Amino acid sequence: METKYVSSVQGGWTLTLRQSIADVFKSLQWVDYLFAIALVIGAVVAEMKFSGYMDGYEQAILFCSVPVLAFLGWSWAPLRNLMIGATALAFLAIYFYQTPEGGSLARSEQAFFLKYMLSSQSAILWMSVFFALSTLFYSLSFALRSNAMGPAASKLSWAAVYIGLTGMLVRWYESYLMGADIGHIPISNLYEVFILFCLITALFHLYYEARYQSLVLGAFVLWIILAAVAFIFWYSVSRDAHQIQPLVPALQSWWMKIHVPANFIGYGTFALAAMVAIAYLLKSKNILADRLPSLELMDDVMYKAIAVGFAFFTIATILGALWAAEAWGGYWSWDPKETWALIVWLNYAAWLHMRLMKGLRGVVAAWWALVGLLVTTFAFIGVNMFLSGLHSYGTL
Repeated sequence: METKYVSSVQGGWTLTLRQSIADVFKSLQWVDYLFAIALVIGAVVAEMKFSGYMDGYEQAILFCSVPVLAFLGWSWAPLRNLMIGATALAFLAIYFYQTPEGGSLARSEQAFFLKYMLSSQSAILWMSVFFALSTLFYSLSFALRSNAMGPAASKLSWAAVYIGLTGMLVRWYESYLMGADIGHIPISNLYEVFILFCLITALFHLYYEARYQSLVLGAFVLWIILAAVAFIFWYSVSRDAHQIQPLVPALQSWWMKIHVPANFIGYGTFALAAMVAIAYLLKSKNILADRLPSLELMDDVMYKAIAVGFAFFTIATILGALWAAEAWGGYWSWDPKETWALIVWLNYAAWLHMRLMKGLRGVVAAWWALVGLLVTTFAFIGVNMFLSGLHSYGTL
């Protein structure tokens, strides 16, 4: 009986996926083709100008990213607009960095728009402000049942994502202004990956918000993003973490460009599911029930977020093992970070197994998703605070 159920579920997924892909290609318009052409041109120009800084693997990542980004942009127009908008702002920042002698990092304190808006540090500060305002507006909208504050909160969240992604792109450029041997993709330390976490979590929330036409869950999800913003602020002030640092030897690898983003898609979606679980538990206890979406809607968001997160976290774990084999000579060493990553993986594997095989739903599933956030948080931060090992370069 279980085998038939699993087969029917897998068959349903396959049909749904095929239909979704077919629908995307059927709905393409001229602007989508222009977007794809722009991505191809961008990759070719990057190859021509920066091939000397890339090895064969990085060049493969560059060109493989073109169809992936094109399909994502085709699938969800706001994401396409984000890519275009953030890239345009980043190029504007690069323009302001130019001097007759070439790019100069000193311009970040001289040019008005860089100093107060488009340098990486300024952009990330604006991101933090927009996320804080978005959290406030979502919460007030929920508390006051305001029809005006919810859309404003959503727009503020989008503004945070736009300026935050711009800040990351500009930070990448700034690292190369410091020196070709220093330049690297900005996902190498806790400061940078917390920004990545904020952006990924917000994007998935905005996607589900649009898909389900519900602004209510922002009053819960944005609080985990605000907590990450608070950490970024504390880490910047207390540890001067916003300063760009050269990569430690273990991170000087093309593996980082695919392992870390995949990992944080997992972290972001697991966090989103946990915050939705809080709303689910409140409604199940008849607390603020008239203000919350249906239990079925929240259950569906939790399930889809965890399913997406688990898929990417699995990919990240495999990539991490391959990276470890190259860097340290072995696929697995029971390093604390590796061990806790395995615990996180097993936790969500069990959650999905119980859902698909036993039909697990309701309060138990919500509590499990919430406890999963605690496990994930320890794997994300706690290991860096209390344990040491091969991943010690990420300590607080």
